[in-house]
Amino acid sequence: MSETLSPPRHQASGLDDPRRLYCDLMKKALTRYAFGESWIAYSPRRRSLRTSLVRRGQRMLHRRGMELVVRFPFNPDERAHGRDWPPEAETMVGLRRLDNLEQCVTDVLERGVPGDLIETGVWRGGACIFMRGVLKAYGDQHRTVWVADSFRGLPKPDPKRIEDVEDALWAEPFLAVPLERVQANFRRYDLLDEQVRFLPGWFEDTLPTAPVEQVAVMRLDGDLYDSTMVALNSLYPKLSVGGYVIVDDYHAVRGCRQAVDDFRAAHGITDELRQVDWTCRYWQRTS
Repeated sequence: MSETLSPPRHQASGLDDPRRLYCDLMKKALTRYAFGESWIAYSPRRRSLRTSLVRRGQRMLHRRGMELVVRFPFNPDERAHGRDWPPEAETMVGLRRLDNLEQCVTDVLERGVPGDLIETGVWRGGACIFMRGVLKAYGDQHRTVWVADSFRGLPKPDPKRIEDVEDALWAEPFLAVPLERVQANFRRYDLLDEQVRFLPGWFEDTLPTAPVEQVAVMRLDGDLYDSTMVALNSLYPKLSVGGYVIVDDYHAVRGCRQAVDDFRAAHGITDELRQVDWTCRYWQRTS
């Protein structure tokens, strides 16, 4: 696998194109890289008398329009590479992965590769918002951005998927973002329109019968083995030749990596699996 260290080809000429300027600003806003968040709401973790007193104090502050917060250490390098869980940003994938997403989307637009754009597992919706922004910047009025998520976190994994059980991402409430908040995030950027469609529910219930006819870019961020495999089985047959598969957590999440490796082996896929950053991988379908 080869890491994409140099800027994508459409970025190499700099930010003199207004479309590129817009996309660059979107990336820095969606990740909050441009602002550097400094505070996060304080949440005591242990059950104790002190916890009870803190929560009582928080309720009193809330009634007065105040909140108890602690400093959140913003690290530009970690944010750029998607290594932290930002308290306010619409995405945690970082600048490098958004660069890759921009590269893939603009490439299929330039070459006329047919199909829509979809992300499976969207968290607060940032990557999907960015895809819709790229379409708008380049004047595409025909492709749909599909937003697929349970909007209530990850499903509890099959007990036989030991790696997913041990990673315990399904038990993390921070990853559960309701549909209404994701829609509000689209509105924040004035990008919630008829070219955005939502697929709420567990992937096994929504993706096999989703009304997606053809795909040009599919971005997978379901983390778990079964979530990743359902997305691949359901969407890869609809992926146009010349289109892209982007896997957000290939290196970081063991179940995700195993699902991708199993799917590629079962279908004889030998297209080069390329490195985006420390965890994300992608390939371009050639046949």
